[in-house]
Amino acid sequence: MIEWVRISIGARAVPQPVATPIVWFAAFTGALLLVAITNHFGEHGHPGTALLALSLLAAVLGLCARFTAAPGTAVLCWLLLNGFAIPPLGQVTWAGHRDSAWLACLFAATAFGTGLARIVNARAAYRRIT
Repeated sequence: MIEWVRISIGARAVPQPVATPIVWFAAFTGALLLVAITNHFGEHGHPGTALLALSLLAAVLGLCARFTAAPGTAVLCWLLLNGFAIPPLGQVTWAGHRDSAWLACLFAATAFGTGLARIVNARAAYRRIT
């Protein structure tokens, strides 16, 4: 027998994602901090460590964001990676294949985090309902 239960009363079955401007602010400040830390402790001019750190940041931010925040999060992380992790500092340049691969990596990390959060939340909501 099926028992109908109203989901709209009480706690929501699936949590609301964080607002996009808040996610972008966290991406900007987190990326700025991570790039500064990797420049201070790592080798300057070799952005592999910074790209890995920013990809992890993008995935973590994706856990609490909407899918619509993913492109902006990736672009903000890329701007700080490109502007401050590789020489010349403070100048955003475009090096075709490298930068498009970095953008794709950061976007994939953000989309992966968001997708993972949606799957986990949906499974939890299903378990609460059944």
